[in-house]
Amino acid sequence: MRIDHGVRCKGDQDLIVRLRIEQMARTVCPLSNVRLRVFDNLADHNLKRLLDARLLITINCDDPAYLDGYLSTNFIETQRALALDETDLVALAKNRFTANVLSGEAKSGHHAAVEVAYRAFQESDGRPKIA
Repeated sequence: MRIDHGVRCKGDQDLIVRLRIEQMARTVCPLSNVRLRVFDNLADHNLKRLLDARLLITINCDDPAYLDGYLSTNFIETQRALALDETDLVALAKNRFTANVLSGEAKSGHHAAVEVAYRAFQESDGRPKIA
């Protein structure tokens, strides 16, 4: 089960606890939230606070052609605006698989692949290798 958007749960601590325990996925669309005036600007978005509360948050895009925000743009602009660190980004990448309807084994395989990619990134000092 998942909740699309669901960024207004922050004021209800009982709900936050339940969402954390049940690991109910939240498909957050940060650029859409700003364009639709849920938040005044991306720096005000609560995605980082929800992530820090250990909720199962994923970054998504909502009507990307209309709202001018494809998935990669949502990730990049949100990372910059909220100063998401590498741990946050790895968690968000893994969350996309955790929230998926894949088998547990498939999810574990994808989580391992994220870890391998992250270690390779660390070893490269964050600079892409050109073959």
